[in-house]
Amino acid sequence: MFKPQIKVPATYMRGGTSKGVFFNLTDLPKPAQVAGEARDNLLLRVIGSPDPYAKQTDGMGGATSSTSKTVILSKSEQADHDVDYLFGQVAIDKPFVDWSGNCGNLTSAVGAFAISNGLVDKSRVPNNGVAIVRVWQANIKKSILVHVPITNGEVQETGDFELDGVTFAAAEVKLEFIDPADGDGALFPTGNVVDDLKVPGVGTLKATMINAGIPTVFINAADIGYTGTELQDDINNDVAALEKLETIRAYGAVKMGLITDINEAQARQHTPKVAFVAAPLDYTASSGKVIEAANINLLVRAMSMGKLHHAMMGTAAVAIGTAAAIEGTLVNIAAGGGALSEVNFGHPSGTLKVGAEAKNSAGNWLVTKASMSRSARVLMEGVARVPE
Repeated sequence: MFKPQIKVPATYMRGGTSKGVFFNLTDLPKPAQVAGEARDNLLLRVIGSPDPYAKQTDGMGGATSSTSKTVILSKSEQADHDVDYLFGQVAIDKPFVDWSGNCGNLTSAVGAFAISNGLVDKSRVPNNGVAIVRVWQANIKKSILVHVPITNGEVQETGDFELDGVTFAAAEVKLEFIDPADGDGALFPTGNVVDDLKVPGVGTLKATMINAGIPTVFINAADIGYTGTELQDDINNDVAALEKLETIRAYGAVKMGLITDINEAQARQHTPKVAFVAAPLDYTASSGKVIEAANINLLVRAMSMGKLHHAMMGTAAVAIGTAAAIEGTLVNIAAGGGALSEVNFGHPSGTLKVGAEAKNSAGNWLVTKASMSRSARVLMEGVARVPE
């Protein structure tokens, strides 16, 4: 006898250039309220993974790394925080949920969900103005401030803020990533702002490996035969290119101390990211919009879950802003060098501005804050149905 589907309260939200299924922890079935196999199996089935066809037709996923995401929120157990935010990156073709990092884009939707679902004390939400939601990012154990616009006591989602990579305008949501060095590790795990990264079959590449927002390996576009103006099809239809970039990512992960053997990289797809940078050039974005070199500081292209991202991951944008603020990194050099507190970079969908505050203390670089603006809105709310 086949059992009926279960109903799990859920909200489908866009945050930045990503979208995912959001859950209140207490709404999950009891076995899924704790980390483990039951939780992973539930989220995999909600999203529609693993799917050998790589379409996620029988689930809520959108068959890209940007749209195969899940979020679990709960009242914060941390002092001086409102909500605990746990992010699960769901693999598309494998039975695997990666809990190793944050999603910066979906962070912009966390504040709105938390307010609308009663996870933020009413005294912290003005009738009109901006509510500052204090988010504890449970994957990387960091604080994020989400500035949520409020009108007549409700989250304001509509507006005229335009975000490249998102078709329609919405209300602006400002994000502040406090002390964004990922986890407990050093900002530069190797101790250097630039390293020689030996990659068998590829060569020795100059690399900046940074733990900010999300662990990221930055390399120069020219060193791997690119200009930095590439769009998704230029990379994602090239099997050899994807293999090369994944190999670079794996050896970067070892060098950063995230894994001990490159074979472990297969089970850690979400982190680190690998991105390539270049000085500004004119190019046409995926929307057809012409991006002029004079209007940007540098070009960045980033890989996510084995594919070139259609825009830029929010966490990688934090890494870009942080690295740009530190003299001598490949990102800083591509942006023209010197002391940079804010950069506007070109990505496949257009441009994004990100800022960071960095200081050198006794030879160690510290970043106190990174900031950027995104937007978010609820797409659908109700229940997700899941075969038991």
